[in-house]
Amino acid sequence: MSLPKTLAEDVARNLVMVARLIDDDPDQAYAYSRIALRLASRVAAVREAAGFAAYATQKYAEALAEFRASRRMTGSVELWPVMADCERGLGRPERAMAMAGEPEVQKLDKAGQVEMRLVAAGARRDMGQIDAAIVTLQGPELASSAVHSWTPRLRYAYADALLEAGREDEAREWFGKALEADKDGATDASDRLAELDGVEFVDALGDDESTVATADAGGPVTAGQDAGERDADLRYADDADDTDAHEHDDDQDDEDQDDDADGSAKG
Repeated sequence: MSLPKTLAEDVARNLVMVARLIDDDPDQAYAYSRIALRLASRVAAVREAAGFAAYATQKYAEALAEFRASRRMTGSVELWPVMADCERGLGRPERAMAMAGEPEVQKLDKAGQVEMRLVAAGARRDMGQIDAAIVTLQGPELASSAVHSWTPRLRYAYADALLEAGREDEAREWFGKALEADKDGATDASDRLAELDGVEFVDALGDDESTVATADAGGPVTAGQDAGERDADLRYADDADDTDAHEHDDDQDDEDQDDDADGSAKG
């Protein structure tokens, strides 16, 4: 669908802001996506961007609706894995598993098929089927020594599943392999290895306090979680820290005001 030039420019500007902000400020990215959606709801790229913005803010039902709309417009199966992950986010892992067995998966490229495998393994874990999740992640892509964009996440998910199953030595090995492949820091494999090895770090800026390296504040990482859930857990932890900090500042402001009042009264 073509848009008038001025309208197309307005839509494009909003989509650019969505892309810029979705990782660092997903709420603001979501706001821009809603503007683009109001301007051009019949454009597939707008529906897709709105879906990812909703997904990043854990609005999974809304994200799924937008992804479905985009797929109807384009006929593409590219969004199939993230649609399945939305089902997981809605607490329906059995639907995600059903989608993993649909013919659409065979139409995906290699990256999409690996992503679908990550989602399926995550759904298995959601249902408490940890051994099945481990088997789901096994395959030629995991065994290959070649490194692709999805290699660190696949190895990381496998290591995390092994750890949940109590196979710590194997988990340590695969976290190491994930770290070797992770040149861009897409995972926190180094932190997970440090945690397993009991490594402590000293905060050089603090009062010589040591903190044990931890994987994340939100608990175990499931396969496919990088598409939204794991980052959201970290954001919740950060929000909680920010809230505590603001409350401390407010208390300090109250004390300062009381001191000023006392000083005035004495004067």
